[in-house]
Amino acid sequence: MKLTTEQINQLYLFTRQHYIEYYDLQTELVDHLANAIETEWQQNPKLTFEEVLNKEFKKFGVFGFMDVVQSRQAALGKKYNSIVWEHFKEFFGIHKIVLTLAMTFLLFIILKVSTYQEWTIIGLYLSLFGFTLYEIIKSQRLRNKKKKSEQKRWLFEEIINQYGAFSGAILLPFNIILQIFNRIDSYVTNDYFLVAICFVLVLLSVTLFIIFKVIPSKTQTYLEQTYPEYKYEKL
Repeated sequence: MKLTTEQINQLYLFTRQHYIEYYDLQTELVDHLANAIETEWQQNPKLTFEEVLNKEFKKFGVFGFMDVVQSRQAALGKKYNSIVWEHFKEFFGIHKIVLTLAMTFLLFIILKVSTYQEWTIIGLYLSLFGFTLYEIIKSQRLRNKKKKSEQKRWLFEEIINQYGAFSGAILLPFNIILQIFNRIDSYVTNDYFLVAICFVLVLLSVTLFIIFKVIPSKTQTYLEQTYPEYKYEKL
C-alpha cells in the first residue's frame, strides 16, 4: 500500500507543524515517515493513515523530531559544506591560480605607475567592503521576504547565507585598516609590501566573487537537480 500525493502533502504539513522550517530537511523526514508508514501498513493494513502516523511519531520520543532533526541537519550541513568546498577547489585550479597571480602582477604594475597609490589601494579596499555590505544586506532582505511569504525555505540557502555573513570577517577590522592606511605611504615604497597588498586585494576579490556569485549559482543548479519543485518555485 502506497501513500497518495495528498497524504505526502499531509506529512509535509505535519513536519511544518512540528517546527521543521527548511524544505530539504522536511523532505528527509517525510521520506523517513513515508517508508515507515508503508512498512507498518504491510503488517497492519487496517490502520488508518492518522493512526500509523501518530504511532510512528511516538517512536521519536518525548522530544519529537528534535533529536533526528539535529542529526539530519548536521548530516545535510556536512554534505552542503562539502559541496561548497568542492566549488572552492574547482575555482582554484591551476589555471585559476595562474590567473590570480597574473591579476596580482597587473595590479602591482598599475600601482607602481600610479601617482595616487595610497588612494587607489584605499579605494579598492572600500569597494570590496561596500560590495560585501551590499550583498549581505541584499541577502538579509531576501531572507526576511521569504520568511513572510509562502515560499519554501532551504537549509542549503541558509548555509550559503552564513558564508556570506562570514565573509564580512574576511575583511580586516576597521581599526587595523585605519592603522595600515596611516602608514600606507611607507608600505607602497617597498615592492615586497606592495606585492603582498596586491595579492591580498586580488585574493579577497576572488573569494568574495566565489561566495556571492559563483556558489549561489551552483546552489540553484544543485537544488533544481535534487528537488525539482525548487525550479518551479523560481518560475
